[in-house]
Amino acid sequence: MKIWHQSFTTLARVPEYDESLRAHIKKIVRPDTEVVVHGTHAGTHGHRKGDGPSTDVGFAYFQSLHAHQFARAAILAEERGFDAFALTTLPEPGIREIRSLVDIPVVGYGECAMTLAMHLGQKFGVLLFIKEMIPMIQSNVDRMGLTGRCAAIRYVGFPSSAVLPTKEAPAQVLEIFYENARQLIADGADVIIPGEAPLSLMLHRAGISRVDDVPVIDGVAATLKTAEMLVDMKRLLGTSRSTRGYYQAIPMRERVKELMDLYGVSKLVPD
Repeated sequence: MKIWHQSFTTLARVPEYDESLRAHIKKIVRPDTEVVVHGTHAGTHGHRKGDGPSTDVGFAYFQSLHAHQFARAAILAEERGFDAFALTTLPEPGIREIRSLVDIPVVGYGECAMTLAMHLGQKFGVLLFIKEMIPMIQSNVDRMGLTGRCAAIRYVGFPSSAVLPTKEAPAQVLEIFYENARQLIADGADVIIPGEAPLSLMLHRAGISRVDDVPVIDGVAATLKTAEMLVDMKRLLGTSRSTRGYYQAIPMRERVKELMDLYGVSKLVPD
């Protein structure tokens, strides 16, 4: 099978992370699964040095704008013969609407990590790079009906820039992670979800899959393994998503493209 992996990061700006991500993915998926990694459009997070996803995703309007780029990517994935689209970013901007546009499975980092957490414990906790995004993640938890299974959502204690440039996690960063992870456990979490793929990769490289007696989910793995499962379910059993109701009905592709042209979305072809 062939999966379109969509990052929220402009990967050309962080070659070490891009390399680590691709190597990590090869360890995760089956030998017969091809994952094609895509970053965001070069202008997504600004042009100043140091600009990245953390620059503006703490603002609701910016998140809604970014969702259009991912919708365009999902349509391209389907038209180019991909079997699934993996939106590998915790906030998953517009995932419900994106899912309605295509017939292939669409999976997201947050949904996959949280549903996997249900199999591993009673209550999960999330650690984020961007504290301003906590209300959005809480809203996603509410939308999924998992409010009673979420112990807390906390700032991890450092920005993504502390993780992205390096292949190895600095000792002081790991100390901060442990401190905040244990606070999350004190809040009632018995499963920990690292907010965003760079944190998952950092913890994997450091050999961290548990904090004390609490499992730490690899969100990248959860997303891609869920994509594989859904493709298998569709191929083997004919099981695919609902197309009934407002959020599931598939609009005419011709009309979708007309509106994408109108709003300039069509030029947003991910790199």
